[in-house]
Amino acid sequence: MSHLSTLQSSTDLLSTSTIIALTIFFSLLCACIVVGHLLEENRWANESITALLLGLGAGAVVLFVSKGNSSRILVFSEDLFFLYLLPPIIFNAGFQVKKKQFFKNFTIILMFGIFGTVISFCLISFGAFLLFKRIGVKSLNTQDYLAVGAILSATDTVCTLQVLNQDDTPFLYSVIFGEGVVNDATSIVLFNAVQSIDINNINALISLKLFGTFLYLFFSSTFLGIAAGLLSAFIIKTLYFGRHSTDREVALMMIMAYLSYMLAELLNLSGILTVFFCGIVMSHYTWHNVTESSRTTTKHAFATMSFIAETFIFLYVGMDALDIDKWKASSASAGTFVAVNTTLFALVLVGRAAFVYPLANFNTCIRKRGSSNIEFRQQFIMWWAGLMRGAVTIALSYNQFSNSENKETDDSALMITSTMIVVLFSTVVFGSITKPLIEAVLLRHTKPNVSDATDIPSLEELRILFIENGEANDTGENQPAAAALRRSGLRLLLTHPTWTVHHLWRKFDDGFMRPVFGGRGFVPFVPDSPTGAADET
Repeated sequence: MSHLSTLQSSTDLLSTSTIIALTIFFSLLCACIVVGHLLEENRWANESITALLLGLGAGAVVLFVSKGNSSRILVFSEDLFFLYLLPPIIFNAGFQVKKKQFFKNFTIILMFGIFGTVISFCLISFGAFLLFKRIGVKSLNTQDYLAVGAILSATDTVCTLQVLNQDDTPFLYSVIFGEGVVNDATSIVLFNAVQSIDINNINALISLKLFGTFLYLFFSSTFLGIAAGLLSAFIIKTLYFGRHSTDREVALMMIMAYLSYMLAELLNLSGILTVFFCGIVMSHYTWHNVTESSRTTTKHAFATMSFIAETFIFLYVGMDALDIDKWKASSASAGTFVAVNTTLFALVLVGRAAFVYPLANFNTCIRKRGSSNIEFRQQFIMWWAGLMRGAVTIALSYNQFSNSENKETDDSALMITSTMIVVLFSTVVFGSITKPLIEAVLLRHTKPNVSDATDIPSLEELRILFIENGEANDTGENQPAAAALRRSGLRLLLTHPTWTVHHLWRKFDDGFMRPVFGGRGFVPFVPDSPTGAADET
């Protein structure tokens, strides 16, 4: 009897607050799904804005019920965000992305995601250093200013998925979303570097070391994601899980995708890059090795988990924004608060414009004459759609400014609340305007020769160039023809590297990768399981 009462009291102690919080969150999730369905055709709204506003509304209700004491139901947790909510979103984005479009624009994606983020980081850090002391924020040190630059350089990949459509604007979607994935990884690397370096001993050698560290993280994380995806494809292709249970092959895909993220974090790599490339590889190989029913299951399961995680994040951010304790911790005047927020907004705007327009025009200059350029209105949408800030920004802000022991709590709390305002404003305002802006600026002026497809070289030229058993062999009379084709091959590689490399990759993929790892065309050893439709390479 004593043991029973102890168990009962323990259960009550553990469950009461948690069950209330989860009940509220799941109710709000249901409301978001219903409202999102009703607003599906609305050009001004999307699920992220709906969830954010519902979170703010719920937070206001809780604040009213608690009579202004606290609206905190669940404390914002970096572990919850980075370990449980972010991985399914990024994995599904890689799993669903149009690979041909993504890799076709890979050069500009890397330019924006790496060099653009560094430019934005430098400008925002320098601007904060110059302006904050004049506003009245005087307790921040150099490391804090650098952290502000890294925090506000992180764009919101999640909201980008909501406001852009890869069918309507494939070029913009692939560039802005791809940049967002690389940008998040770059921002986190910069943030971690700021935490670890000795500010008083910065020199050229340390800067080179930092650059080398980033390259190591980028390529190591990418390799780990590719390796995890290939391993899952090889195991499922070799062992034929579908003979006995389709549940096992679905479970293996999910677990190995999550395992790749956890291994990356364990090895201090970028889990975001790892799970993204794991998703790309799994969609190219592993997905085709499972049974037809498992293909349908995984496709919808990954999309559903991603949708729930996205909605949960924005609900979480909305409710956490009305945590009264954070606002009470700052004693900054209204004038200082407005000045800090205005400064942060201005720095975000300028920091993004400082690399979008120059790098887009630089990319145009290095492309072959005659290829379509990135028009100014496309550059404007790239600038606008990248202004949204999200949960990564909030998580890094908490990491830097919460529980500060060596800094005055006033300015630390001010930076957290100001970051929260930037996230809320950018998501609601920029996010709601992006869709109608794209319709007004781009879709009404669409031309047949859009930039996604006009720089394709002559397909006949490529076919002649890469004939598998070509007529131009090393016989005496055909040697001049072979030499001409080799010269043509070099010319094509220099003038159209993307398409030439893509053609070579297709040859390698069909000749070696697919026979070993499966993929499109592989028929699982399961009766009555038809081969799935070919995906886009």
